[in-house]
Amino acid sequence: MRIALNMRIGLVLAVYAVPAIAQAQARPLPGPEVPQIYQRLLPQIENIPIFDHHAHPGFADDPDVDAMASPPGSAALRTRDTNPELVAASKALFGYPYNDLSPEHAKWLVQKKAELKKAQGNAYFSNLLDKLNIEQGVANRAMMADYLDPKRFPWVFFADSFMWPFDNQRERARNRDEEVYLPLQEKMLHRWMQQENVDKLPPDFAGYLAFVSRVLEDNQKKGGIAMKFEVAYFRSTRFADPTREQAEDVYQRFVSGGVPSEQEYRTFQDYVFRFLVREGGRLHLPVHVHSAVGIGDYFSLSDGNILNLENILRDPRYSDTKFVMIHGGYPMNTRQSGWPRSRMSTWIRR
Repeated sequence: MRIALNMRIGLVLAVYAVPAIAQAQARPLPGPEVPQIYQRLLPQIENIPIFDHHAHPGFADDPDVDAMASPPGSAALRTRDTNPELVAASKALFGYPYNDLSPEHAKWLVQKKAELKKAQGNAYFSNLLDKLNIEQGVANRAMMADYLDPKRFPWVFFADSFMWPFDNQRERARNRDEEVYLPLQEKMLHRWMQQENVDKLPPDFAGYLAFVSRVLEDNQKKGGIAMKFEVAYFRSTRFADPTREQAEDVYQRFVSGGVPSEQEYRTFQDYVFRFLVREGGRLHLPVHVHSAVGIGDYFSLSDGNILNLENILRDPRYSDTKFVMIHGGYPMNTRQSGWPRSRMSTWIRR
């Protein structure tokens, strides 16, 4: 709703700006009436509850907050304790009395959160939403937690692990980031197998695809509203279009052991990704894709370029699938990702 109203305001400003363009394009505002209109509308907009399309709610000791974990190495600038935004947020949410997050001061914040958690119980995160005037915050999580209200925190589950069922020693060896990421994908796939009472990978490709579909269907029944891909952390987001026979050949040769070559693995993954996208259309289960700079020391901006997905998003075979480009292609292609005629513009949809 907030996005829609901001777009409406933009249209109002554009209408008023048309005469000004003919007169002097360098004028920042066409007249005094425009800021007056904005100031009149702004308080009303501020009262509209927000729909947060992408969040990772959870306590620090909860391993299911994400399907991944931060690798060793440098932390992103905005996640470091030196970021003043974190201090401002701590002051607003918890009444933090200090102006930095030094270890001795941060103890106050840890204690404060522990007290609130004990006093508020399962209402803790819902109360945070209320403070921020957020109606719902979509929970990107490996598994949902019982301390999150599903009415306030709809669940988006992770689907990357279906693309990594084989021996991943070659994939792990690429860099120290993958040494952390790939075992977590293996763990996630094992959890889906446990959920479906599958002891080992099915012996044939048809059985594997059926297993994938069951996981999607069961997660939807558990409250999942979309599937999420963090694939840009592992490989390029440019997906070829192999045949089922090609993917099946790879599966049959490596399901019982052996290490596929990079090209063999990519052939299999390209098909499975497209299969998941197609299943998203069948089940009316939107597909969320991480499309921005990421954590770690080896994240590739070019491999994660949102424009790599154009052949998927424009493919008429997936016209029933809704796509959400999480982060909108930041930092290089935010404008391109919202091009009106592209299905990439669906990234702001609920």
